[in-house]
Amino acid sequence: MTDVMNQQDTADAAVDRPWLDASLSVDERVQLLLDAMTVEEKAGLFFHTMIAIADVDEANPAFGLPSAREFVEGRKMSHFNLLGAAPTAREIAVWQNELQRLAASTRLGIPVTLSTDPRHSFSDNPGAAIMAGPFSQWPETLGLAAIRDEELVERFGDIARQEYTAVGLRVALHPQVDLATEPRWARQTATFGEDAELAGRLGAAYIRGFQGESFGVGSVSTMTKHFPGGGPQKDGEDPHFAYGREQVYPGGQFELHMKPFEAAFEAGTRQIMPYYGMPVGTEYEEVGFGFNKSVITGLLRERYGFDGLVCTDWGLITDAEIFGDHHPARAWGVEELSPKERVAKVLDAGADQFGGEACPELLIELVVDGTVSEARLDASARRILREKFELGLFENPFVDEDAADAIVGRADFRAAGDAAQRASLTVLTNDGVLPVARGRKLYVEGIAPEVAASYGEVVATPAEADVAVLRLQAPYEERATAFENFFHAGSLAFGEDVIDHVRSVAAAVPTIVDVLVDRPAILTEIVDAAASVTVNWGASAEALLDVLTGAAAPKGRLPFDLPRSMAAVEASKPDVPFDTADPLFRFGHGLDL
Repeated sequence: MTDVMNQQDTADAAVDRPWLDASLSVDERVQLLLDAMTVEEKAGLFFHTMIAIADVDEANPAFGLPSAREFVEGRKMSHFNLLGAAPTAREIAVWQNELQRLAASTRLGIPVTLSTDPRHSFSDNPGAAIMAGPFSQWPETLGLAAIRDEELVERFGDIARQEYTAVGLRVALHPQVDLATEPRWARQTATFGEDAELAGRLGAAYIRGFQGESFGVGSVSTMTKHFPGGGPQKDGEDPHFAYGREQVYPGGQFELHMKPFEAAFEAGTRQIMPYYGMPVGTEYEEVGFGFNKSVITGLLRERYGFDGLVCTDWGLITDAEIFGDHHPARAWGVEELSPKERVAKVLDAGADQFGGEACPELLIELVVDGTVSEARLDASARRILREKFELGLFENPFVDEDAADAIVGRADFRAAGDAAQRASLTVLTNDGVLPVARGRKLYVEGIAPEVAASYGEVVATPAEADVAVLRLQAPYEERATAFENFFHAGSLAFGEDVIDHVRSVAAAVPTIVDVLVDRPAILTEIVDAAASVTVNWGASAEALLDVLTGAAAPKGRLPFDLPRSMAAVEASKPDVPFDTADPLFRFGHGLDL
């Protein structure tokens, strides 16, 4: 479909809205628009919050969100992070166009910029990633790192770019180039692993794929995170929560964690997200990185010369109710400040946008009372508006609803994702059981029997089988609230019940154990019991069984060490890579079949 900004004819628009004149430079257009904006309209640009697919006049009780009309007309906002999956691409496209028509009807007609967390893999976490749904399905980022192929990563980014733009998603809240140096940390699955050189090289390829050869109309802007590196969490705890607020550097490796960002800057990443954590025992202020002037202005702006858009991580200013539980603002180190004072500190630190917040009235009050100058607003507003203009949103914010389903999840895109799932699978051990001949009697757990039946005769007990295949998830500890349990944290050791079960099956029949390693699980006892152990980073049952039966070749190599014991993990330094004593398997390990 072809849609137009339904406010008036182009000729009239050029008179009433001179910033729509595409013959002018971006800087000229930004200035013309800024000159026309009120403080309220400028303030709305600073807030980049969550939104879900719904009628524009309907509030969303599931996520506790006001209506899109309230956001756009009432609060003058135009940046939204799309939550949740949709059954079809067309449904997203239709809603996106409705949202853009609402934005076009406002006084200035500023188009909406839609962003998203990763939505091409298997994770389903409302605070970090969304299941693929209609999009092509790939291994998690750790799986791309396991394949170690820059061209493949760039191809993934290019496919994701085409699928995103088909439904109007124009900002990727990724890649995540943090180093996975603390094995317990909950956010590793979306990283490129433990090695700084590999993370930088593949992160740069990812950015090139999403942004294209030159940044412009067909691009998806990348918000690389979490500066200056989110891996060194004290005790591996996640800083979404107060008990994970501290980042520590007992090994003195603060600089190492910035190396992948240097590659991202060279690749032209447009946006940066600082992390929640607060550095402890360093030369930098002990406040969360989103509030941290010594890091955002001192390191990011001045040392690295980054003049792109800086958006804080989500929820630094106000408390929230998430799935019925109270969660405080992640105002680590500045908990005593009021929400308005936190807004002022973020701006003083050098950031441009407040992620996950929708309180422009606080910023307006700061300008009215003289705490924040309008010139400071303009400095960030220029960066924010420049991005909208360069993405071509002012020329055409609409998408072709009829083409969306044909592009998103296209057959060749799905085939590429499926092939990457197979290639990413990593074989740790094999005593000769692999490959498994088709047609053998299979006992399976964690695999649908109807899927396994395409590869052999499915039987009900290990005693009847020729081979058993068990699929496990890396262990984690249950926490107090629903939201916390989306972030797998705590011990990496399997419970004795799981170990005993694997041993009992393995005693009856040669057993293959496949583990989804969103964190580096302790596999020592499982390796001792099983005939073969593989790990996956997001792979379908079909992908796994194709590899186990020799129909596809596994190419995966570990993107981090797998520790031998929890004692070794607890004794290691969170900021130092490859620091667990005598690991069970080293970075780079993986067998061919």
